[in-house]
Amino acid sequence: MASTEVQSMASSSGLGSPAPRGGHLPFFLEVRNSRVHNMCVFGKRSFSAIIVFAALTAYLFNSSECVAQAPAVQAIPMATEDRVQSQGWWPTKGSAPREEFVGPAECAKCHSAEAASWAKTPMAHASAKPADSEILHGQGDLTFQAVPFSYELKQTGQETAYSASDAKNTISQPLLWAFGLGHKGQTYIYWRRGALYESRLSFYKTLRRLDITTGHHEETPGDLESALGRRLGPEEAQRCFGCHTTASTANNHFNPDRLTLGVTCEACHGPGAKHVAAMKAGKTEDGRNSVLNPRRLNAIASVDFCGACHRTWGDVIQAGITGVANVRFQPYRLENSRCWGRGDARLVCIACHNPHEPLVGDAAAYDGKCLACHRMAGANATREKSGKPCPVGRENCVSCHMPRVEMPSMHAPFTDHRIRIARHGDPYPN
Repeated sequence: MASTEVQSMASSSGLGSPAPRGGHLPFFLEVRNSRVHNMCVFGKRSFSAIIVFAALTAYLFNSSECVAQAPAVQAIPMATEDRVQSQGWWPTKGSAPREEFVGPAECAKCHSAEAASWAKTPMAHASAKPADSEILHGQGDLTFQAVPFSYELKQTGQETAYSASDAKNTISQPLLWAFGLGHKGQTYIYWRRGALYESRLSFYKTLRRLDITTGHHEETPGDLESALGRRLGPEEAQRCFGCHTTASTANNHFNPDRLTLGVTCEACHGPGAKHVAAMKAGKTEDGRNSVLNPRRLNAIASVDFCGACHRTWGDVIQAGITGVANVRFQPYRLENSRCWGRGDARLVCIACHNPHEPLVGDAAAYDGKCLACHRMAGANATREKSGKPCPVGRENCVSCHMPRVEMPSMHAPFTDHRIRIARHGDPYPN
């Protein structure tokens, strides 16, 4: 059951039954706000989908009004580890043979416009070799002090050496990968003694300097080895590379020496060899069916799709990430929005964001997206615009309803995708 999605039988205009009268959310939505953070794990398989399905079932059996209105149940949010067990392609899935990956240059031969705009996106630059990192080259040598340790990132030709020193000794390793374009920050990966490590220090844009990497303990490390960085276990390394590179895992074998840098076409659409061959042979329908088009997914699967790297609701609940630390997990925050359970299939990530184009930073640019569902004050509700009008504003909707929240460990604000009426002084809604 954990890897089986309950498919929606609702019409394309909605996700299922409307919310019951009285303002109560369905039980499977309410359970998200409970203290069910530590979910059961059996071996390598989570029971996240089972728990959510049980919650949904309880809601259906305890809400005769809802059952009478819509006997079919919705699709349900799932953890990424359950999604990748299903048949077909899914981001971070590593079962495809390496020879089926063709690379972004091959995709660009037919999809030149998308390839050109994609090249300017943060996803295209989610990873880089240190020699190609604009941050490292733009800043020169970097230093940091965290008593009793001192750090340095020193560039020599095409190599960047990362070192940590105490009063007696120095450890130095060449950096092999830089993760993150640097809109928020950039973290570094290196090999040491046959294992991959994440640097204890990252570069943060707002600080214009190094500081402790998000997720690392602030406490003083007990030895120089630990001060340099944190060892990544095999599964964690595979997940990290799976979201910052393409085809680092193929044939269920992790091999970072053969990856493609950045989140490329095939990271989302799946390996393209069969697609290319079919299209060249004039078999258009076969070609279209041989890659994944995320637009064909239902609304919940669509958000889970982006959540494969940006964290689904199930991923966050399973990991027990609470407080402002989860503000950067947009799919989780979106699915906790009050309007998420109201049945509008348009409320998905790609309704506002085109993954082939750079992120739009102008708040006013999103007003048209909000008004696709919400009507203006004084206008009558229609099927397309059933959302209530805002009584106080007509523009810059997200500035009030999707406030920016500072995440201290990343020294940067994130737009909170939990859509709501946000009032000054309100506590952060987990």
